[in-house]
Amino acid sequence: MAGKTPRTSAKRVTKAAAKRSTAKPRLLAGGNPQIAKGYGDAPVQAYIAAMPGWKRDVGRSLDALIVRAVPGVHKAVKWNSPLYGVEGQGWFLGIHVFSRYVKVVFFRGASLRPVPPGASKQQHTRYLDIHEHDQFDEAQFTSWVKQASRLPGERM
Repeated sequence: MAGKTPRTSAKRVTKAAAKRSTAKPRLLAGGNPQIAKGYGDAPVQAYIAAMPGWKRDVGRSLDALIVRAVPGVHKAVKWNSPLYGVEGQGWFLGIHVFSRYVKVVFFRGASLRPVPPGASKQQHTRYLDIHEHDQFDEAQFTSWVKQASRLPGERM
């Protein structure tokens, strides 16, 4: 008797699930990893691991600095971007990969001192673009993260 038995169907489903879990995430335009929406550290770490080339090291550094600056920070991946926030206050920061740089989004960046350098079409949002050979000021970034975490966040 040819055909699927419950046992062979289960094997196929298990193999397909294993293949999906070990497959590398697809890179979207600009090299931004396509990661399923999820909450917690695991999806953020999956995003960082899928960041191409030198950007992965930047992602690891940013994540470590944020975690140190804001103990208990909440994390999620939404719209193929890691988000960082404070429970009950919303999201204060996001990260996105582009072809030539990593963009850090401070959702209330206009309230930070000094104001991050990248202007936005959104009144309150400011950006920090990190290119491969940029000198990165960890102390300034940490100060912005601490300030941002104390402001009302975005509800998304």
